[in-house]
Amino acid sequence: MTLLQITSLLIVLAGAFGTINYLFLRLPSAIGILVVALLASFGIIITDWFFPALTVEEAIRAQVLEIEFSDALLEGMLGLLLFAGALHVKLSDLRREWVVVMLMATVGIALSTVIVGVGFSWLTGMPLMVALVFGSLISPTDPVAVLGVLREADLRKSLETKIAGESLFNDGVAYVVFLVLIGLAFPTGDAEGSGLADAGRLFVQEALGGAALGLTLGWLTFRVMRRIDDYSLEVLITLGLAFGGYELAVWLHVSAPIMAVCAGLLIGDVGAKYGMSEETRRYVDAFWKLVDEILNAVLFLMIGFEVFAVAFDTSYLWSGFAAIALALVARLAAVSVPVLMLKPFRDFSQGVIPIMTWGGLKGGISVALALSLPEGEWKPLILTATYIVVIFSIIVQGLTVAGLAERLGRAPELR
Repeated sequence: MTLLQITSLLIVLAGAFGTINYLFLRLPSAIGILVVALLASFGIIITDWFFPALTVEEAIRAQVLEIEFSDALLEGMLGLLLFAGALHVKLSDLRREWVVVMLMATVGIALSTVIVGVGFSWLTGMPLMVALVFGSLISPTDPVAVLGVLREADLRKSLETKIAGESLFNDGVAYVVFLVLIGLAFPTGDAEGSGLADAGRLFVQEALGGAALGLTLGWLTFRVMRRIDDYSLEVLITLGLAFGGYELAVWLHVSAPIMAVCAGLLIGDVGAKYGMSEETRRYVDAFWKLVDEILNAVLFLMIGFEVFAVAFDTSYLWSGFAAIALALVARLAAVSVPVLMLKPFRDFSQGVIPIMTWGGLKGGISVALALSLPEGEWKPLILTATYIVVIFSIIVQGLTVAGLAERLGRAPELR
């Protein structure tokens, strides 16, 4: 199938499954599309069991693998999704929460990676360094999934900023950690980051370079937009910033996700206040909200169909269920340690730790990173465990976090 045919098919199926969800399931849009896609996938698999001569599953599996989910997300959709998410997080709100956000996105990711890695190595006999790679790819909270749920939950502004800000930044940090650990776990003669010194240099280059590039491009774009009063052109300029900046970051070997977040934050706050007219702000906001919704729908549809890429070995399934518990314990540590570190200096409501722990949803980024791993004996196990954790996270946690937030988040949050 050509790229246009694949894109057309995904859009048609996303619309069809979204309609089924709207008419019958009434779940939040993205989660509903994922559930319908999973039901369709399992229906095809079961049909193939009873009627093996049809070979429907084999044909669909070939088409799913042809889509290259990892490349489609990491090199295509991710920049737009992160940019769109960052546009709606105001710097003024983030400034009040930046310490806890940064601690969760750095110390939290490190703790989570180690807890999951050590625990999974002990459970499965996987080499520790390879298990740490699994820990790094399962640790980030996916901003696509998290921000999608936030739209359905009526959270306090400070808590929403913590969750949204952390999910945007820990995604970029975890991606850099993943690249570093890949270089250590699967060294090659010419691989970047194959030694500890190279790994440290790569981390600094990716993280700080991505932030610097995003702020620079965002500032230059803002200066250009100040001189223009044409909403259609300004929408096009923001689209060019998201696409072009992401590809430039990849070419310069700096973190493209961190670039997209930093550029989006600057344009969404400073650019919106001082570089856009009221009419332009409305159109830019509406355009990126629509892009976000469409890509969300397509991404969750693709996650549902990635079940065809998973190896359903019994031992893998048990390891996947154990990984759910490990991921939740690691998430609890990633949230509670930074909060407890800051307790002497500021107060938090009692609901912050459980809400942020249960609201730390995993998503397509974890699946994409698992699919991008080098082929080897441990990849099928890692992919299966990752998929199980992601599906549990999106469906179970995603459908219950709003109720949990409503019950625990009623007490006023002390500053």
